[in-house]
Amino acid sequence: MKIRSVLRILGYIALLLGGVFLIPTMIAVIRGGEDMVSFAASAVISVAAGAFLVLMGKKEELGIRDGFALVTGTWLFIAILGAFPYWLSGALPSYTDAFFEAMSGVTTTGATVFRDIESLPDGIIFWRSFSQWLGGMGIIVLTVALLPLFGVGGLQLLNAEAPGPTFERLVPRIQETAMLLWGVYVLLSVAEFLLLFAGGMPVFEAVLHTFTTMATGGFSPKNTGVAAYASPYIQWVIIVFMFLAGTSFSLHFFALRGKSLKGYWKNTEFRFYLAVICVAIVFTAGILIWNVQGDIERSIRDAAFQVVAIVTTTGFVTADFERWPMVLQGLLLFLMFFGGCAGSTGGGMKHMRLFLLVRHSGVQIVKLIHPRVVKGLFLGEHTVTDEVIQGVQSFFFLYLSLWVGGTIVLAAAGLDLLTGISAAASALGNVGPGLGEVGPVENYAGLPGTAKWVLSVLMLMGRLEIFPVIILLSREIWRR
Repeated sequence: MKIRSVLRILGYIALLLGGVFLIPTMIAVIRGGEDMVSFAASAVISVAAGAFLVLMGKKEELGIRDGFALVTGTWLFIAILGAFPYWLSGALPSYTDAFFEAMSGVTTTGATVFRDIESLPDGIIFWRSFSQWLGGMGIIVLTVALLPLFGVGGLQLLNAEAPGPTFERLVPRIQETAMLLWGVYVLLSVAEFLLLFAGGMPVFEAVLHTFTTMATGGFSPKNTGVAAYASPYIQWVIIVFMFLAGTSFSLHFFALRGKSLKGYWKNTEFRFYLAVICVAIVFTAGILIWNVQGDIERSIRDAAFQVVAIVTTTGFVTADFERWPMVLQGLLLFLMFFGGCAGSTGGGMKHMRLFLLVRHSGVQIVKLIHPRVVKGLFLGEHTVTDEVIQGVQSFFFLYLSLWVGGTIVLAAAGLDLLTGISAAASALGNVGPGLGEVGPVENYAGLPGTAKWVLSVLMLMGRLEIFPVIILLSREIWRR
């Protein structure tokens, strides 16, 4: 592996991050916060680290192994540097907590260790949400678009970081694809901001909620999250944009180019995604109306909000679902594994993989009943190869293994079983809230340091969809 080449590109990424730190620095200056010093210091640290790595690095063509190493290194490096504003400002007293918050931000998980968010300086509050917005579409996609300016190719990066089983190019050139995806991302962000502002949400809060909705991140400047806004209009706007953020951005791109909206319906994964959400909302709303609230509109809204928030891994909360019947708590825990569509900003397993597993199981059952029948597996008009199925099955096995292993380690660290199960599922799926000690009205501040490091690793592996991290840890990648 070409370590010096990887370090050189990480240096450029650190330089970019140093420039990014100037944005919350300006926010802190404008809004009179003392945290501007911590952001300025973080920018200096990032630039210094970046310059050092660039100078000691070497310019070479990257291979596939280097791409996987660079992807993992980028997200880890950004979390390490992104933790400094929290730590240097004193907003979080330990680097463990600061790293956890930074990793939760850049991986768009939304799990927090802040007990009183509203008492934080505005610069820190802005950085929490802005880091999620950058991580939402993928900082790798952004650097794929910018690194050619430094003579660095991006194909290996995008292949390693692509957020689903496949990554669909919109145009022949990979840099143009990255820019188009970011263009769609920004356009939807502007649309959500305008709608939230029109609904009476203050400008600063509308910007922050837009950042974390489109990133399916879930950080909020309010202690009670979106529940702080009693407006049904605001909640429905966020529901719609959470759903859009969990949809493949390729579909949005083709729709915005003027092609028929039928493109959504023709997409098999989108239909499966829509069906899962609709069935879960109907079931949840029915139980809430019957057993809990009685208010039909509020029950439907609460059901829609929490189902969409969990399925898309956004993690916003408008209701304390730990007070809901156990069957609904179990349903929400189950939905944490689904995630968004391939090519969306959502985490989780992705509906594409789950749909293929369901269809493959059906094909195998038919073959058991009729051994002589030749039956293939199709996704739309395309035949699904055995190689793709094997990849999906491997991912499914690794995902469940990490969840079980994470739960066991968290239990060993002192967490009760319910908290451990839900925290591991939430971190690996980049969801945010869980059950027990990390429930919708709780946070992760009270967890032991060991548990926070374990959950940080699960967040990273979940965001990068396991394989880049596993490959980096294998001996094979280090052999020449």
